[in-house]
Amino acid sequence: MANDRQRLYDECKIKLLKVRQETMNGLQALNPSLATEMIGDEADLASAHISQTQALNQRDKFLAKIKEIDDALARLENGTYGVCEETEELIEEKRLIAIPWTRLSLEGAEVREREQKRYDQKLA
Repeated sequence: MANDRQRLYDECKIKLLKVRQETMNGLQALNPSLATEMIGDEADLASAHISQTQALNQRDKFLAKIKEIDDALARLENGTYGVCEETEELIEEKRLIAIPWTRLSLEGAEVREREQKRYDQKLA
């Protein structure tokens, strides 16, 4: 069983590194959009502003994904990878393959979602 789990983690590490590189490439591709000059009439300025806002939002998503991937790689190094942060049980193999940077098992994700709903209801 331990060998199967190690093979899974090795497969996940390869996938994490690949997705990280793809995400970094996407981040670099955004650079021209972020450097857009604000010149022209009101319509040009509005269009440039919208494009730049979309690029900034996409950049933030890329950076958050890179952080999650880096955190997963750190968990691989320190031996805590594949363990649910909520239930402390092993994360399902299919879930790790689909989302190798996940921190939660399906059960753990459901627990967090219920807690978030309760929190949101208290604020409302």
